[in-house]
Amino acid sequence: MILAAEKLRAADLIAVVLDDGSFRSWDEAVPQGDVTAAYAGQLAEAAVRSGTDESLLTGEGTVRGRRVAVAVSEFGFLGGSIGQAAAGRLVAALERATREGLPMLAAPSSGGTRMQEGTPAFVEMVAITAAVTRHKAAGLPYLVYLRNPTTGGVMASWGSLGHLTIAEPGALLGFLGPKVYEALHGEPFPAGVQTAEHLFERGIVDGVVPAKDLPELLDRALRVLSPAPATKRVPQARFIPPPADPWDSVLKSRDRRRPGAARFLQYAADDVVPLNGTGQGEAASGLLLALANVGGTGCVVLGQDRLGQLRRPLGPEAFRVARRGMRLAQELGLPLLTVIDTPGAALSRQAEEGGLAGEIARCVADLLTLDAPSVAVLLGQGCGGGALALLPANRVIAAEHAWLSPLPLEGASVIMHRTPARAAEMAHQQRIAAPDLLAAGIVDVVVPELPDAAREAEAFCRRLGEAVRGQFAELSARSGSHAPDRMRRYGRLSSGAAPLS
Repeated sequence: MILAAEKLRAADLIAVVLDDGSFRSWDEAVPQGDVTAAYAGQLAEAAVRSGTDESLLTGEGTVRGRRVAVAVSEFGFLGGSIGQAAAGRLVAALERATREGLPMLAAPSSGGTRMQEGTPAFVEMVAITAAVTRHKAAGLPYLVYLRNPTTGGVMASWGSLGHLTIAEPGALLGFLGPKVYEALHGEPFPAGVQTAEHLFERGIVDGVVPAKDLPELLDRALRVLSPAPATKRVPQARFIPPPADPWDSVLKSRDRRRPGAARFLQYAADDVVPLNGTGQGEAASGLLLALANVGGTGCVVLGQDRLGQLRRPLGPEAFRVARRGMRLAQELGLPLLTVIDTPGAALSRQAEEGGLAGEIARCVADLLTLDAPSVAVLLGQGCGGGALALLPANRVIAAEHAWLSPLPLEGASVIMHRTPARAAEMAHQQRIAAPDLLAAGIVDVVVPELPDAAREAEAFCRRLGEAVRGQFAELSARSGSHAPDRMRRYGRLSSGAAPLS
């Protein structure tokens, strides 16, 4: 069993995370209110024991020089429980952070609603959730660090709404406290379920990180979430790919040495912050979700990881992870970068029962209606609905030997000729290769491979990153929603008209 580190008091965590001497409290004195003598005694004793006047400290400080708001539970004050005074303090801090345009770092450690205050305190979780929702609706980052323990109404409100959610190692995290479960059911709660590490495996939290490593992680995340203005694009010569054998491109794209989405980010991006799963109990090994700076542009990245798909093909859960990334781009107003490289979505009973087709359709719909600018990169294999799910973008870039087809070529050959042996012939007939895609207006830019990406991985990825930077720079010059341009683009493709420039 993994044990949580020694519990840090709220003031200690603030000192670890924020720059030295930068914290400024926002808290005002807590009114006593009309409480029973017994409860008043408990409050007084909790204040003495914890050294705080309530179960929550709020304020502002800096992380590596960047101003942030903080709300940190003090578990030593009645188990970090949230009564009406603590709820009011948290709502006020969220509203102030929203007014002042600050990211909010929330660090709960709480058993949930304060039982001494009953239902009125319980309903305050709705007010807290409303304040978090308003903060996020303003396009401001809401970052959560779940500490040991976080349960009950706190886990079911402000603990579970983060754009980025990190957990303390070994932390007990869950909806129902294990002691309550055992008292109600007469048996212990199953061991190992409510741990930070298990929730990471299930795709519910994005990472498990000790407090000492939080400043570096927050600094990386905030550099993406609050990036510098885009630099002016330096015009580049347009590459026109020479005629080539499309089946040769198919074979090159299947080379195990060819760089995938992860290596592309390694060479072409900075400040990469991996995210994990749907946040709703599903993870996907074949789909990479991250925040990153690509060419100085902070963006959300959705990348189909070819090697991960060898372990687990893209099932419906992968496309639900993708839709989480689209929601993040929408909420944060960040550009979206999709990287397409898939031999095809999963073909299985589980995928069908999980609603695979519907998830692909919803990905396409979400991409078409996304307000933020988007760029798609066709990196290698672009097979079937799994590729189509990440394709609709304002601009589409293709590697020279990337391709896009309705089915695996062998499958298309079976449909047309009742044998997979004519796959190379189908590659020619279906116009799958980068030169064909460019001519059809499906692709806007082709990045050369010299002679193919497998032999020059780093140089190729850097060229591809520069192409992405250029497209984002052009798109950033346009204000307002980018959805109408995207809708017009794909409407024109269907009518056979030339794509928008």
